[in-house]
Amino acid sequence: MWQSYLNGLLVAAGLIIAIGAQNAFVLAQSLRREHHLPVAALCVLCDALLVAAGVFGLAAVLAQSPTLLAVARWGGAAFLLWLGAQALRRAIQPQALQQQDSGPRSRRAVLLAALAVTLLNPHVYLDTVLLIGSLGAQQPVPGAYALGAASASLIWFFTLALGAAWLAPWLARPTTWRLLDLAVAAMMFAVAVQLLLHAPGA
Repeated sequence: MWQSYLNGLLVAAGLIIAIGAQNAFVLAQSLRREHHLPVAALCVLCDALLVAAGVFGLAAVLAQSPTLLAVARWGGAAFLLWLGAQALRRAIQPQALQQQDSGPRSRRAVLLAALAVTLLNPHVYLDTVLLIGSLGAQQPVPGAYALGAASASLIWFFTLALGAAWLAPWLARPTTWRLLDLAVAAMMFAVAVQLLLHAPGA
């Protein structure tokens, strides 16, 4: 159970902790203290629902097909290795997370904008439903894996929301993202190796 939970935590953390529109949006709202906690909660909820759909939906399909399970395992491991390589490349040429500036908005407008940033990004479905979902469907305890992935989202977004004023100077430094990307690469490689070592016939 704990191995599945840790795998979910590490994989989701590696995907979430990267420079992107969603992180920039949450950081900007948090720095302005403008509906930042509802925004963080909405991001966590969206991630949790998408991961659960992927984990439990794909689990039912993969359980009925050893061939699809093997394809998902090796394909997932290859994708994790690719993500790790991408993180290493970003570490060589780090960027900084910049906040977005805009005028005051209502809670409804802010939450709708957060939904758009989250759900209109095609990568979110690749990350949560397909990648995290296919890996979770292969875990001994898929529910623990999904909980671990949701925990990573919860920790990250509320850390941004509650600690934005303290984190902003650090997140504006390319060196910080170099270290984060190195950690992400290590997590991606570690989970990929663990997945391959537990493949049938490995």
